Amino acid sequence: LEASSGLTKVLGPGPAYEIPGNYMDSFDPDEMRTMLADEKGSLAHSRFNIFPNLTVRGLTLGYLFSQRNRSIINDVDPDPNNAENTFEIAERRDHGPVMSLSGSLFGGVLKLGASAVYLIRRDLYKSFEPTEQTVIGDDDYQSGKSLQLTAGARVTFPVALLPTFAAVLRNATSNDWDGVSSNGGPDEIEQTVDIGFSITPQVGKRSRLHMEVNLKDLNNAYDTDVKRRIAAGMEMDFNRRLFLRLGYGDGWGSGGLGVRTKSFILDLTTYAVDRSLEGFREEEDRRWVLSISSGF
Repeated sequence: LEASSGLTKVLGPGPAYEIPGNYMDSFDPDEMRTMLADEKGSLAHSRFNIFPNLTVRGLTLGYLFSQRNRSIINDVDPDPNNAENTFEIAERRDHGPVMSLSGSLFGGVLKLGASAVYLIRRDLYKSFEPTEQTVIGDDDYQSGKSLQLTAGARVTFPVALLPTFAAVLRNATSNDWDGVSSNGGPDEIEQTVDIGFSITPQVGKRSRLHMEVNLKDLNNAYDTDVKRRIAAGMEMDFNRRLFLRLGYGDGWGSGGLGVRTKSFILDLTTYAVDRSLEGFREEEDRRWVLSISSGF
């Protein structure tokens, strides 16, 4: 589950038991229009992901579902009926079967992995004037299907600090969208390469400090300033049970807390993205993520 700071403003100061219902309302454009009426200019972002899967050594089979909604009432003029105070919504729904394979060589020095998802995507971008009724039809959506392949490799040297180099190739076969709707297909998924380097010093008998730096979109397929593509972070690991994290990405700080047992994982994370298209540290969009995983 994910929510932006703009969404938390409109979830309401009422009883805690009302929060789940209000959160689900964030996926309903009419409800969000009502909740944002007193918070013009606040961007409400919500995302729900679920990935049931079966995992055995080196193989994972599962089904992905992801729903993301964003909405805002632009605060251009104090007059609420000004046509420029538009209500804007964006929606993306992804789902599809997933298969991943992984393996290691030379005692774990080299690890290789690949995943494939038959991605079914539906996008919506629409705006409404202040007095216009919120009506959304099937022809407002852009949809398509695409087989997305991701491949990665990691090399860990078995020496002090465990220096590790990693690389990931996304959309490895440069697939485009098939079966697009009459309104066109979703935005193209570019082929990109991400690279990273990390060290993991042992700081006690039961504690480790993992530090890494990454460069996303090495080939700059999305034409983004390099300052926004650099990410760095560290994680303190206490007995493989408690994890504390600090990081940096898109010009803003991030942090998190994780708890893990043999059959249960809980993570609470905060990060931010820059809402500006070309600037750097101009418009912070702070987000909060709760992730729960359980298996047997």
